[in-house]
Amino acid sequence: MTEKTVTIQLEKGLEARPVAVLVQKASMHESTIYLHSEGKRVNAKSIMGMMSLGLNMGEDVMIEAEGPDETAAIESLEMYLTGQQA
Repeated sequence: MTEKTVTIQLEKGLEARPVAVLVQKASMHESTIYLHSEGKRVNAKSIMGMMSLGLNMGEDVMIEAEGPDETAAIESLEMYLTGQQA
């Protein structure tokens, strides 16, 4: 299992469209991926779960991945959440 904490740098935070893109990116990986924020643990491949987090720009979130491509999964989500990749 691999974990990494990142600070969200998306201008509008994780509202509907950015959440849909994040879920799409997470779903491209075989690993199980969760995001942790303020005591909540949500499956990154679940659009409803991700919407429930209500994350905004500047907030920290921990990405947890476990599986054969866990490192690539974390890197991909980190790049997206920090605004380095659309």
